[in-house]
Amino acid sequence: MNNSSLSQLKCIPCSGTTPKFNETDITNNLKKINNWSVNDQQEMIFKKFIFKTFKKALIFANSVGKIAEEEGHHPDISIGWGYCLIMIHTHAIKGLSKNDFILASKIDLIDFE
Repeated sequence: MNNSSLSQLKCIPCSGTTPKFNETDITNNLKKINNWSVNDQQEMIFKKFIFKTFKKALIFANSVGKIAEEEGHHPDISIGWGYCLIMIHTHAIKGLSKNDFILASKIDLIDFE
């Protein structure tokens, strides 16, 4: 697994014409990020991050939000005591694109604990 190449890229504004990844694209890009999963419909990647406190999960969620704003690509975030679930997909195409994997790779670089 080597996300360094993805994390060096910038999300590109998308539209309804942004290419949607097929199963092969998804599989190849999942190998480039750290322990993310894809849902059964192959339209979203997600990862649950575990923390010792709610406060740490909240700090992490805010860090994700900062990256999302910088990239112009926004995940769905669910937070609770001891966890932060990040769900990423490209809303405009109701599926996955390169941007989703770029954002995931940058989230993986957040230093937390």
